Amino acid sequence: MKQTSAISPQPLMLNATLQDLPDQPDALARARAFVEPLFSGASLDTGEDVLQHADGVATILGQIGGSEAMQAACYLVYATEFLNKPEDVISKAFGPSYAELALETVRLIRVQRQARVVASDKPAANLQTENVRKMLLAFSRDLRVVLLRLASRLQTLRYYAASKKSVPHGLAHESLHVFAPLANRLGIWQIKWEIEDLSLRFLEPETYREVARWLDEKRAEREKYMVELQQQLSSALKEQRIEASVQGRPKHIYSIVKKMRGKSLGFERVFDVRALRVIVPSVPDCYAVLSWVHTHFTPIVEEFDDYIARPKSNGYQSLHTVVRDAQGRPIEVQIRTRAMHEHAEQGVAAHWAYKEAGARGYAGVSASGAYDAKIAVLRQLLAWERELVSASQNGSAAPSTKTDALSDRIYVLTPDAAVVELPQGATSIDFAYALHTNLGHRCRGARVDGAMVPLHTVLKNGQTVEVTAVKEGGPSRDWLNTELGFLASPRARSKVRAWFNAQAMQDTVAKGREAVEKLLQREGKTAIKLDDLASQLGFKSSDALFEVVGKDEFSLRNIETLLNPPEPSLAPDDYVLLKKSRHTEQNPKGGVLVVGIDSLLTQLAKCCKPAPPDDIRGFVTRGKGVSIHRADCGNFRQMALRNVERVIEVDWGKSKQAQDQIYPVDVYIEAFDRQGLLRDISEVFSKEKMNVIGVQTQSIKELALMTFTVEVSDSGRLQKVLTAVRDVSGVRSARRR
Repeated sequence: MKQTSAISPQPLMLNATLQDLPDQPDALARARAFVEPLFSGASLDTGEDVLQHADGVATILGQIGGSEAMQAACYLVYATEFLNKPEDVISKAFGPSYAELALETVRLIRVQRQARVVASDKPAANLQTENVRKMLLAFSRDLRVVLLRLASRLQTLRYYAASKKSVPHGLAHESLHVFAPLANRLGIWQIKWEIEDLSLRFLEPETYREVARWLDEKRAEREKYMVELQQQLSSALKEQRIEASVQGRPKHIYSIVKKMRGKSLGFERVFDVRALRVIVPSVPDCYAVLSWVHTHFTPIVEEFDDYIARPKSNGYQSLHTVVRDAQGRPIEVQIRTRAMHEHAEQGVAAHWAYKEAGARGYAGVSASGAYDAKIAVLRQLLAWERELVSASQNGSAAPSTKTDALSDRIYVLTPDAAVVELPQGATSIDFAYALHTNLGHRCRGARVDGAMVPLHTVLKNGQTVEVTAVKEGGPSRDWLNTELGFLASPRARSKVRAWFNAQAMQDTVAKGREAVEKLLQREGKTAIKLDDLASQLGFKSSDALFEVVGKDEFSLRNIETLLNPPEPSLAPDDYVLLKKSRHTEQNPKGGVLVVGIDSLLTQLAKCCKPAPPDDIRGFVTRGKGVSIHRADCGNFRQMALRNVERVIEVDWGKSKQAQDQIYPVDVYIEAFDRQGLLRDISEVFSKEKMNVIGVQTQSIKELALMTFTVEVSDSGRLQKVLTAVRDVSGVRSARRR
């Protein structure tokens, strides 16, 4: 099927850089005459004659409003490969601005050839494709480079279509997924739809032919019909005294296929094969146009949407209706005000976000806000250039298309041609960290475009970077010195800091491990498992124990006490006395020892850990003797309510041996977590000569929850210690459990 290549001659004004490309007399003719002998018999890698390709690119640029200076530049782009010193030769013949543009464009062509090999249908290629798109825009701050590439790619596709040669899959895939969306985002619709249709024709020839057969008229006939329809509607609205801009919007084959797939529609359900857009001054005019359309055509009621009364969530507003003409052909009509149209084209409901739905279909499409804002800048720039067409035609100088809209990012390539996005000013080290954290740590050198460079060399768009790394190693502290310029990426700097923090932690743990192991050797306890030791001391792991020991926040004396516990002649429980019962012998001291007399066993309850002089109670258990609780123990109260007959009154023994015994008690502390908190609290217990035999800690956000198990002979002394603990910086509360 023959592919038409008509482009509506709209004044896009791509010659808005006359300050940089001087409008020299007969520049176009001079440029063509300059390259003609160079191009004689030469062809591109596609097989196309170089001169014919350059002629085609110049024609496309002229059709979309490019100046003669722009068209002349396209010839010089292809001349660079035939000149020994292209920059000097072109600068001398046409000026340095022409040479700069030609060399930048050639450089982008070379980079794209490298990047094309990674374009595939794999899921991971989606991000890569988007990066290639961004690279096209960010490669040069001169927008003309991108426009020259768009025109060149369209001409290449036209050549393949005309010659009927087999098209490389990578080229067609790149055209559809990189160049067409780029033209779309820049608002160059004429180039966009032709690239899309040609790419589909090469990638899916059967699908293309099938949809083409479905269309009951050729594209030229459809466009002619749409022009007639546009004129009919314009004249009718003028008679109604409605000031309106009516634009014909014929649907192209690729957009038909995409809509059918995106919405799972059959061809007969794609109503906007032919479409009109009507732009009017006010909202009442919108409804007046709608009334006229519904009166003179047959509306399809279920296809009417009033997005003016009920805007979309992104703010999009318009009237959408589908009607049939006298022959029954469906026509979609969009009606909106100028403000609504500008919002739809440049706001959050921009045309490309709807059209480039991709694998996600037509629901929930979103895009990067910062990047979208930059695209909006470029689209507004093109719109501004269109407004200045008349001024440039009168010979006045036009503003430059150079912009800093994308100057905060650069795009470089790996040796495998994968595109990597980096911040402006990035170095080879930033590049290494972007690929993999471990590669960044081990980075020791880099080659940029094949040449060794210092690590602080700033990278530029389109360069190929290869990292040289050692097998083992870490970053240098010099990398964190901003004055030395080794790193520009905040992500890379955070990775370097994290490495040094981890190293400091490893050194602390190693120091603590060494101290603990030396203690175990001194005590002859090397057989003990370190994880078991840490668990007995209330730590989750041995490394957690080594960390606090290495920071001097946990005394080794606590470990010594655990390894060598005191061995009293009688356990503290043996000095708990039962108050005299009527059925027992009178004791001159007023009590009876539980062990030895009546053989009654006792045990201190672990729930409340009583200690003299606490008020205590006894509870007779089944098989374990009498359990001794504090009188205010919650567990004891519940048991006493259920079995009051098993409660026994008990008291502490009065003998000297009993009074010299020590008892474990728990102290609960809440504090704001900080460095050295555990050490400061431990020092309080140490100063009060109170032995700590266990510590349990837990951190919740910025709060530290700690339970110290200490040994006391008299719980009355504990109040003084708790008062001292409360005075420690950051402690919120300290109480006995």
